[in-house]
Amino acid sequence: MGFYSDVVVPRLVTCACGTKPILKQRQKVVPLARGAVLEIGMGAGHNLPYYDTDSVSSLVGIDPCRTSWRLAQPRAAALGVPLEFVEGSAESIPLADARFDTVLMTYSLCTIPDAEAALEEIRRVLKPGGQLVFCEHGEAPDASVARWQKRINPTWRRLLGGCNLNRPIVDLIRNARFEVGQFDQMYLPGTPRIAGYNVWGTAQR
Repeated sequence: MGFYSDVVVPRLVTCACGTKPILKQRQKVVPLARGAVLEIGMGAGHNLPYYDTDSVSSLVGIDPCRTSWRLAQPRAAALGVPLEFVEGSAESIPLADARFDTVLMTYSLCTIPDAEAALEEIRRVLKPGGQLVFCEHGEAPDASVARWQKRINPTWRRLLGGCNLNRPIVDLIRNARFEVGQFDQMYLPGTPRIAGYNVWGTAQR
């Protein structure tokens, strides 16, 4: 599993996370980031072209996969704002309390083993009044789709590096004591419904 998890999975995930519907979602949320920004699960850097560099003073990206970071280098080189990569887990962020104005999380909460711990860490590193900007796929609101998600999830998770199809994203964020503002939701066009239910918006610490 070492070769598969270290080499194959990062490239599979990079390909899946760079499809046209998902890139359109990134284009909606990434420009909302302001000030000192922490990006959770930077991966291959698909978000980097969409930052409003006039509004971002610095960017830190955390990801457990150094292979993905190597894949991000062309996008990182073109960013235009200070960028630091931290190899590590969102469940134990090795950064100071109340450091960031914005935490950006796109298509990452599905994969983090302990989502609750990660959200507590995100809350810790945000400044008072700081903002979590999120865009995630998760548990579908339609019962028939949700049943299929539950059936397929064990196999899906094993093949795609721990990705879960059916996490209740907004509930998880609210349970971590964030105030969720307006959010949008839809099935992404051209995407299987079991993996295509998306929810995106902002939440305040």
